[in-house]
Amino acid sequence: MKRPPSAVSGETKIYYDGMCHVCSREIEHYRQRRGSENLRFIDITADGFNPVHEGLDPFLIHRVMHVKLEDSSLKTGVDAFIEIWKRLPGYHWLAKAAQTKILRIVLELGYRAFIQIRPYLPRKKQACSNSPYCDL
Repeated sequence: MKRPPSAVSGETKIYYDGMCHVCSREIEHYRQRRGSENLRFIDITADGFNPVHEGLDPFLIHRVMHVKLEDSSLKTGVDAFIEIWKRLPGYHWLAKAAQTKILRIVLELGYRAFIQIRPYLPRKKQACSNSPYCDL
């Protein structure tokens, strides 16, 4: 099947917090979408995950969403979500809209609020033994 010209090909790494209910649900939603086969979802709380080996800041990775693009450039926060949306058919309109000034401001404010309350949200009951940053 031919991809639309606006789609981006290759592997993109999506780093997410598998212990966070909200984060996990959103990632599961993306995994079920067409186009997700070109995305690699990496749980930052999985045993054996080492952010340093991925070239990531071990504290920042547990604070904000990260996406590593095909060229190894890194996007965080709202920019990370925009990159995901660019790669999933049916979300291209959202990626484009998110780059408009008004919606961008709303998304940034909403995301900043979420990252402030996320540490206080209930966590999944799985073990997070290999990362000293799981309590962040």
